[in-house]
Amino acid sequence: MAAEPGAGLRIFRDILRRADKNDDGKLSFDEFKAYFADGILSGEELHELFHTIDTHNNDNLDTEELCEYFSQHLGEYENVLSVLEDLNITILKAMDKTKKDYQEASNLEQFVTRFLLKETLNQLQSLQSSVECAMETTEEQTRQERQDPAKPEVLSIQWPDKHSARRLQRNNSLSPNSPRFSTGWAEENGQWMTQINRLQNLIDRLEKKDLKLEPFEEEVLEENARSHIMIVQRQMSVIEEETEEFRLALKQYVESASTQAGCLHVSVQKLPSDSRFIVYEFWENSNAWNSHLQMNYSKTFQRSNVDFLETPELMTTMLVPASWWVLNNN
Repeated sequence: MAAEPGAGLRIFRDILRRADKNDDGKLSFDEFKAYFADGILSGEELHELFHTIDTHNNDNLDTEELCEYFSQHLGEYENVLSVLEDLNITILKAMDKTKKDYQEASNLEQFVTRFLLKETLNQLQSLQSSVECAMETTEEQTRQERQDPAKPEVLSIQWPDKHSARRLQRNNSLSPNSPRFSTGWAEENGQWMTQINRLQNLIDRLEKKDLKLEPFEEEVLEENARSHIMIVQRQMSVIEEETEEFRLALKQYVESASTQAGCLHVSVQKLPSDSRFIVYEFWENSNAWNSHLQMNYSKTFQRSNVDFLETPELMTTMLVPASWWVLNNN
């Protein structure tokens, strides 16, 4: 279904509002760079893009200029953005009606409402995983092409389908192999060598064909057992000039989070190639994670990231059987 002409451009009013940190109704180059930088385009390329969009030649961008530029490149994404805007409005209307009607509904009606909310969330998370996977694929492809522009044909990046995208997100390196209730700062090459050695050992075992896969066994949970734990991966690309300030804020955040009753482990990795940090958090359950998000230290860290990060934070969450954590920590 095609969107009405220009419908997908309405989102750029919201983009400008979020990127406009001083609320003057326009974007300076610094504001433009902080919001649009993707860790691939250089500062010079971003500056060139800024002046390409700035058709008024006043060193500021407004909504009209953003829409004029991006309307030439949206393609199929004009429909996507338009549908997302409609979806957002539709969900908010449904939430408002749920808030008004839920308490007076019957038990069965409340059950149906909870089921529909859960299924809506599942569908949105599945869609998010697919989009995140596509983002990572395009970024990796561009990085490889920039490293060796003369040999783009040797790339072997696979575009995911609906199901493989979900598998890719679920199978990121999120194994809790560190001691419980500790924090880790893995910034040295030794950490990467450890991961490489583990991968090499696995490859060796596969080549020798001595890796045995056990038949499927259904896991039966004990009554009142803690069934799942929440794993959170947070990727943050930091403005180079703000790295030291970000480190201090992140250190305070990790120390505060680690003292929470529902926190099992927090670990931080810094990628050596750029100013990107990856935080892994393990929580007893989703309720513990949600409570943590409401704490003052968590909100303070989120607010500070507005000034520290080049691009919005990328967050991925997943639930895994709690028995996996127990096994990995025995």
